[in-house]
Amino acid sequence: MGDFFMTKRMAGKRYSTDFKDSMIKLYHEGNSFTELSVQYGVSADSIRHWVRQATPVTKDETGKLITDKEFKKLQKELAIAKEELEILKRAAILLAKH
Repeated sequence: MGDFFMTKRMAGKRYSTDFKDSMIKLYHEGNSFTELSVQYGVSADSIRHWVRQATPVTKDETGKLITDKEFKKLQKELAIAKEELEILKRAAILLAKH
């Protein structure tokens, strides 16, 4: 019986990017997470998460603001690039031996 509720809860509801952007805009216009949650039927934690993802955390070298979501994406891309570079270095060593 507990599994049913856990599965149901984990399934979650998906919201469009436009809807999320609207919630973020409404929050920045002065609405609280609780007000938006009650009015639109979305959990306050979800809205808080969307706002956090869209809030700039730093600037890049050109002065462009980078959000938490973009920063995490860049970190992931960097990790992949580093891994690929390591593979290429190993391949170059193997080829140099032959």
